[in-house]
Amino acid sequence: MHLTLRQLQIFMAVAESGSTTAAAELVCLTQSASSAALRELENLLSCHLFDRVGKRLILNDNGRQLLPQARLMLDAAANIEQQFLPGTSANISGLKIGSSTTIGIYLLPSILAKYDAGLHAQPTKITIANTLDVANLVANFEVDAGFIEGPCHQTDLIIEPWLMDELIIVCSPQHPILAGQGSNKIDLVTLREAGWLLRERGSGTREAVEQALLPQLHFLNPSIEFSNSEAIKYAAAAGLGLACLSRLVVQDLLHSGQLVELSTSLPKLQRHFYLLTAKKKIVSARLAALLEFCRGWTSV
Repeated sequence: MHLTLRQLQIFMAVAESGSTTAAAELVCLTQSASSAALRELENLLSCHLFDRVGKRLILNDNGRQLLPQARLMLDAAANIEQQFLPGTSANISGLKIGSSTTIGIYLLPSILAKYDAGLHAQPTKITIANTLDVANLVANFEVDAGFIEGPCHQTDLIIEPWLMDELIIVCSPQHPILAGQGSNKIDLVTLREAGWLLRERGSGTREAVEQALLPQLHFLNPSIEFSNSEAIKYAAAAGLGLACLSRLVVQDLLHSGQLVELSTSLPKLQRHFYLLTAKKKIVSARLAALLEFCRGWTSV
C-alpha cells in the first residue's frame, strides 16, 4: 500500500467542502488532480468513501470510519513539521549532548532549565566525560554537540570559544602553606614546593591548569590525580594538597569555610569554555536554537 498524506489531505478537503472542485481550491490543486487523488485513495482502500448525490459528494460509512484516522494522521504530520521549524518553542527533546565535567555538573543544568520548555517527545541524553572523550563523541557523531572546558585540537570539529571561566587556587584552612602568611601573597617558590591535586590527563581542567601555571611555576608536583573535580575539591578540603579549580566548582566550600582561596603573585588565571560540533554535522533547527541560546549566555 502506498497511502500518502496528500491523498488524506484531499479526502479531508472533499469531506469538508462536498466536491472535488471546492476541495481543489482548498489544497491548491486543479479539479482533475483532486479527482485523480481521490480515485487513487479509493482504489488503494478498495472501497468508495463518498456517495455521489448529483454533484455532491457525501461521506458514506467507509468515509466516516476513515475521517477521524485521517485527521489524526494529518495533525501528527503538522506537529512534526512544526517542531522542526526555526523559532518554535525551546525544546531539547531527542538531542544528544556531550559535556565535560565542570560544565556538565555546575553550568549546563542551569542553562537547560532556563532554555527548555520541558515538552519532550523523546528523552534528552547528556553524556558527561572529560574533554578528550567529549571531543571524540562529537567527531564520531555519537552526540549532536559538545561543551568542553579545555583546548581541543581535532581538525574535523568546529571549535567555538564560548565563555570565560576563572580558575582559582584553593586549600584547606589548616594547610601548612598558610602558616605564618598572614595577609602576604604566597610566593612562587612555595607554590612549586607544594603538592598538587590534579585531574587526569585528557581532562580539559588538567590542560587548562597546566597552561595557566606552568609558564610561572615551570613544573607542578602532583600529589594525587583524580578523574573528577568534585573529588579534588573535597580532597583539598581534607588537607591533601593544593587545587586549581574553576570558581564554579569550589564556591560552595568557599562559602562554608571548608576551603580558602589563596592569594598569590600569579596573574589572573582564566580559561575558555568551548562549543563543539562536527564539521559535517547537519544542524537541526532544534540544535541550532539551543546553540544560539548558549551563545547568549553571558556568565559562568
